[in-house]
Amino acid sequence: MSTAAVASQASLPMQSLSTNEPVVSVDWLHANLREPDVKVLDASWYMPDEQRNPLQEYQVAHIPGALFFDIDGISDQTTNLPHMLPSVEAFAAAVSALGIENKDDIVVYDGKGIFSAARVWWMFRVLGHEKIWVLDGGLPRWRALGFNVESSASSDAILKASAASEAIEKVYKGHRVGPITFQTNFQPHLVWTMEQVRKNIEEQTYQHVDARSKARFDGVAPEPRKGIRSGHIPGSKCLPFPQVLDDSQMLLPADELNKQLDQEGISLDRPVMLSCGTGVTACIVALGLHRLGKTDVPVYDGSWTEWATIHDTLAGDHTHP
Repeated sequence: MSTAAVASQASLPMQSLSTNEPVVSVDWLHANLREPDVKVLDASWYMPDEQRNPLQEYQVAHIPGALFFDIDGISDQTTNLPHMLPSVEAFAAAVSALGIENKDDIVVYDGKGIFSAARVWWMFRVLGHEKIWVLDGGLPRWRALGFNVESSASSDAILKASAASEAIEKVYKGHRVGPITFQTNFQPHLVWTMEQVRKNIEEQTYQHVDARSKARFDGVAPEPRKGIRSGHIPGSKCLPFPQVLDDSQMLLPADELNKQLDQEGISLDRPVMLSCGTGVTACIVALGLHRLGKTDVPVYDGSWTEWATIHDTLAGDHTHP
């Protein structure tokens, strides 16, 4: 975005934010941070081998007023698969515990730039909340522009993060939870199951795009999770998620995104569905497609981790690429 465009976006009034554009600039957020209906979520999450603790990092430094959204905690408690989409009731309970309402404009960011924040953007959209944007460039860009961060050892936000996790556990145990202030409107077309992926292998209605690295896709690099073989789902194409971001971890402009899709033989004229390792980085590619006007792209939530464990077991197949 040009400097002039950033400046004009920074001074935009609240109501002019469009859900057609999936990201907002740090300048815009800085100018609108104190608006009562703007809620900011720190949704930082890291791969297991990175050995980083997002809650600790949040406590050391976060955007002022931001709440912590725990991707691993606000998840389906009935599966061994990591951070799967929680039930509609569990999501509503957790988000209500964070103090978020349907009227709120939500800006979500992470500690890498654009990484796990895209997953939370997708989660809210699956549950029917369109007024959500990813902070372009995330916390690194916020800090690079010299904007303040705050720290909190035992703030209200930490209590809310705990309350959200407790609310999830209560719902899954069948216990009553506190008042629900957030109403969901489930959008099933935005999330796919393994069955739908299997059907699509036969029918080829959707172009299946995998956001993992080419080495993992080709089966020559190990998966980051122990016990999961590498390889890919038959018929899928590979568009590694870093290819939709620039060097500052900001979303590429539309013309650059189009070039990346063309390069991988992905057509905007046909339906697209996305997968990755565990359903996180696929959402970054969904963000890029959203910028190009393709707003109805489903993500296969279980992604390769489910496919390589459960599908192979069911199919008795450990050989196909």
